[in-house]
Order: sequence, then C-alpha cells, then structure tokens
Amino acid sequence: MPVNMNVLTRVSDVIWEIPVSYKEGMRVPARIYGTEKLIRDLDEAVYDQITNVATLPGITKYALCMPDGHFGYGFPIGGVAAMDVDRGGVISPGGIGFDINCGMRLVTTNLDYKEVKPHIKQLVDKLYERVPAGVGSSGFVKLSRNEFRKVVEQGAQWCVRNGYGWEADLELMEEQGCLAGADASKISEKAIDRGVHQIGTLGSGNHYLEIQVAKREHIFDKNLAKAMGITHPDQVVVMFHCGSRGFGHQVATDYLQSFLKVMESKYGIKILDRELACAPFHSPEGQAYFAAMQCGINMSFANRQVILHRIREVFSQVFDRSPEDLGMHMVYDVAHNTAKLEQHSVDGQERSLLVHRKGATRAFGPGLPDLPFRYQETGQPVIIGGSMETGSYLLAGVASGDQTFYSTAHGSGRTMSRTKARKTWQGQQLQKEMQQKGIYVRSTSHAGLAEEAGGAYKDVDEVIEAAELAGISQRVVRLTPIGNVKG
Repeated sequence: MPVNMNVLTRVSDVIWEIPVSYKEGMRVPARIYGTEKLIRDLDEAVYDQITNVATLPGITKYALCMPDGHFGYGFPIGGVAAMDVDRGGVISPGGIGFDINCGMRLVTTNLDYKEVKPHIKQLVDKLYERVPAGVGSSGFVKLSRNEFRKVVEQGAQWCVRNGYGWEADLELMEEQGCLAGADASKISEKAIDRGVHQIGTLGSGNHYLEIQVAKREHIFDKNLAKAMGITHPDQVVVMFHCGSRGFGHQVATDYLQSFLKVMESKYGIKILDRELACAPFHSPEGQAYFAAMQCGINMSFANRQVILHRIREVFSQVFDRSPEDLGMHMVYDVAHNTAKLEQHSVDGQERSLLVHRKGATRAFGPGLPDLPFRYQETGQPVIIGGSMETGSYLLAGVASGDQTFYSTAHGSGRTMSRTKARKTWQGQQLQKEMQQKGIYVRSTSHAGLAEEAGGAYKDVDEVIEAAELAGISQRVVRLTPIGNVKG
C-alpha cells in the first residue's frame, strides 16, 4: 500500500518524522530519509515496522529508516536503531538480519576500459568458475569443523595468515576484518554444518560480483576519488556483495528462538511484533547472541577475503601480470546487517550505544578514531550497490552523519517482491538486453536473474541524492557495470 503522507512531519526536504503519538508504546520518534518521490512510493508497512522499532527498550533519539528503506523481517531493511546498553538497551536479531555482515568490498585496478573490454567475457566466465554462486554453493577452501571455528573467531586475519590476501588488506576493513569478541562456543553445531563449506562463495539473491568503470563524467570529487584509489577516468574496478551465507542465517534463527523463550517470562519485555524478539544486551542470552553474531561478522569478512583472493588470481591469469602489478588494492570493505558497540555523543553526553544497522552502512565522518589512517581526513569510504543494470556508488562519510549515528543507505532498495519480479521479467531475455547495453552477465539461474532486474529496485541516483541532501554521506564516484556474476 502507498504511504499516507498525513502522518508525517516534514523536517527538511529529505527528512520526515513520525511522532511518538502515532503508536502507543513509542519511546522515540521515527525518522525516514528520502526525497518526496521515495516517500510517496514507500510501502506503508515500513511505517508499521519502524514505529515498532521505536518501542524497543533502550532506544536512543530516533528509530531511523534510510533512503533505500523497504519492508523486511522485524526492522525494515534500511533500519537503524541505537540502544543505550547502560539504560536497559536490548539486542535484537531482527535489527541485524539473517545474513549477518552481508557487505560490500571494492577493489581497484590500474587498467582502463579499453584494456579490459576485449577480455570482459573471459574475465566474467573465469570469475563465474572460481567464485561459486547460487543456493548451497561450496567453496574451494576445505576446513575441518575445528578450523572453521578458528575462522569465525579470527575472520579475515585467519585468511591473510593462510595465504589468502595481503597484510595491507586488513587495514581497509571495518574492525580490521575481525571482531575480537567472537566466541565459537556460542554457535550451534547446525550453524557449523551450514557454514563450514561456504567460505569463498557468493550465495544467491542480491549478491553479485561486478566489474565496473569509473567514467570521467561520473567522478564527482577528484580529490576524494584519488584518496580512495580512483586515479584516472575510465578506470576499472571490481565490487562484490555477499555475506555469511547459511551460517549467519542459522545463528539468527537459533537466537530468535532463544529470545522468544525468555523475553517476556524472564525479562518482562513485551513487543508488538515477535520478529523483534530481543533480550537485554547485558543479559546472559544477550551476551551469548552478541558473541555468536560477531562470529557471523567474522565469517563474512573471511568469505569476502577469499573471494578477493580468487578475483586477483583471475585478473592475474587473464592479463599475465601479478595482482600487485595490476594495482589490485582494496578501497574498503563495509558491513551491513550488524550491531556494533560504539561511543556516540547524545545531547552533549558520550554514551555507549549498540547501533543496529539492518541493511544500512556505517559511514564514519573524518577524524573518527576507528577509521584507518588513510581515511582520517576524507571520512570512511561508503560503498552502495545499485541494481546490476544501472550502477553503483562510492561515497564518503561526513561530519553531519552523527544525526544517524553515522549510518547511511546500503543499496538502491527493492520496490518489488522477488515473486513479482520473476513474473514480470524473463531472465534469458534480460540477459540478452543487458549484453546489448554492454554488460556481460553470468548467472546460476534465469529465474534468479529476473528477480534482480533493475526495474525491481528504486532509482539508485535518487537514493544517493537523498543521502547527500540529508548530510549523511557525499558522492565521490558513480560506477557503471560492464560485467557481472549473479547468484
């Protein structure tokens, strides 16, 4: 259903507020970010979800929905909520998502479009072979169950120690690719069963691996672009999007069930939607999930690190040059679907907040201590994937991002269900049309391709415009796809 604009108060051109009077139990207002067009096209179910989030114990300032927001499980996708852990704040799997640390990674090359164009089919075909995609796909890294437990505790650091990548890669990931509080004893054997063979795999759904071009006219800030490794027009880069696969899904499932058993009976927490099952952060159950969720984050960092290793191998083979010689350096790795303990200033006071980002990207502004030295002056690189037909963006975090606890959009955001998309488009025809547009795509299924048609998503340019006008991130480069591997 289209949204009822009458319940909204317009704070600015791109910020809209729902007051606490909208729904009984709301502890804070809800704020939705978007242009008027995005807001008018928003499913009214998102109102219900974000105002339900506003009722959770410990929520601070606002329940937030980013410009790419759409209906999800528990939280809307694009939902952000900061819980004060010293004031009864909760942790909720529905505010993190089933695909824990579904995230983006961007890698440069020193090649330009003219050099890559003759090889695009070969590159995509080889990447399709080397980086398994689709439901249930298995990776080439063979691990024992005990070794997998080490991976989920050590993340990308395990990968680099075992020859999958460079030491320099680690600095260019959130948390250097490893959250120290991960505890493999808090994950189930079923979760291990589902994850042990999935390191180095894309998965399905909206996950992809894409070769892109930074066209001259799409470099919006040359200085920021250069600082992030985009140094010349028509430069070719590689972007990919994937998460913790079946492992993360099982972790979320396990703890949702656990929380539903204790939430009301033990802690007296009543919620409006069982998908928002939660527990106090400092409770035994909350701490167990936090440690398990961090395992999911680390598994995903490791997954993307092994995929990067395979991408470097493919480019090296096709161009007969080393990855170092090809300039295949990381720009950054950003995480979605996380809850992280962060220090934020609220009404002039430093507070310890558990920031849930469900389909939202951390976007730290310049000078924040958790940024790598390279990005202290620029702000954090923000990688936002569009649809496979349109394009993606590299942005930077800004100082005014503190209004959303330094959070921004994570993609273009769906406007159509996967079922409807399959009925609307034919995957085989879509593949031909994309090739005619200069985008060579390989997919594990035509149905999966149809689900990801550009028309099933919001206009990514409009989403980015809203984020920039709101002052939660700024444009650096727009990236155009030329080759794509889809799950």
